[in-house]
Amino acid sequence: MKQRIDGVAPPYTPETDRALHRWMPPGADRGPLMLFKVLERHPELASRMRALGAGLLVHGRLSDADRELVIARVCARSGCGYEWGVHMAAYAEVAGLTPRQIPLTATGTPDDPAWSPRQKALLRAVDELHAGSQLTDEAWSGLREHLDEPETVEFLVLAGWYRTIAYVANGTAIDPEPWALALPEEWVSPPTPPRAG
Repeated sequence: MKQRIDGVAPPYTPETDRALHRWMPPGADRGPLMLFKVLERHPELASRMRALGAGLLVHGRLSDADRELVIARVCARSGCGYEWGVHMAAYAEVAGLTPRQIPLTATGTPDDPAWSPRQKALLRAVDELHAGSQLTDEAWSGLREHLDEPETVEFLVLAGWYRTIAYVANGTAIDPEPWALALPEEWVSPPTPPRAG
């Protein structure tokens, strides 16, 4: 499928150049992501989005390991190969995900023996939120065994934020970054959990 909205292209205006560089982490050795170039078609919205995105990635309370597991699972469940591939190529090693666990973020179940109890709780909660935008009491209790209240709120915002990113990337059919990993083709769609409450 052809990308539906072209990203901004060089030569950039000084303002656009500054905005694109603000999206990238300090010292990044790659150019701005196509996602950011597409978002910069609406600079005012992009600047508001950048503040939340950077806050979650750089200033969040969740560990790198928790954050990247949640991002990978949300993106996989949303069928967003673009963002899954970017994060798994750029952050999986820093987050401590093993070569076995990386594809399991898309193809595995929360009960896979590759996951710790904490990882199982995070994956189960992502799956339930994805399936019905709610959490059962069991999934909530599982989260709260491992996360304090601020971390739990952050988890919910992080999961929702990357669902939004998936909508943008999938809706505009953004071409994969050439260096990103490919989303495993046979990702597992989780069963619909019982209704919360």
